[in-house]
This record gives sequence, C-alpha cells and structure tokens, in this order.
Amino acid sequence: MDLPNIRTWIMFYLISFVGLLWATFLSVQGVMLWVSLFLVIVIVGINFFALYNQMKLRDSRKEIQRNLVQGFERGQSDDDSKRTR
Repeated sequence: MDLPNIRTWIMFYLISFVGLLWATFLSVQGVMLWVSLFLVIVIVGINFFALYNQMKLRDSRKEIQRNLVQGFERGQSDDDSKRTR
C-alpha cells in the first residue's frame, strides 16, 4: 500500500468493520442469519480480493523497476574512466 492512498484504505477498513459489526448484531439478535452470513462472506471476500490486487500491483511495479534498472551500474562508466586517463 502506497502512503498517499492510506486515507482510502483507512476508510475502506472502517466501512468493512462497520459491516462486520452490523452482521454480528444481526446474528446475535437471531434475525436474518442468512443476511449476516452473506455480509460476512462478501466483506471478507472483498478484503481478500483488494489485498491480492495490491500485492499483484506491487509485484508488477517491482518487476518494471527491475527491468528499467537492469543495465545500469553504479559509479563511473567505462567511457568516463577512459576519458579521464
């Protein structure tokens, strides 16, 4: 997760937490058990899907960065060292 998107993730998890609390309330009251079970499955599924997509995005960014810097070396290049001699 990138730092600029932290506010979005906080709101996402707060909304998810409220949904889970609502599902818990419904199941404790004993009414609409299938609705509470459905809410839990949907919320947990969306959270796993979001995290999986973020991990894939992070891996693809790392791969792109690795491909971009593959041929570069640190320090002086051979052409620069030959010119100074």
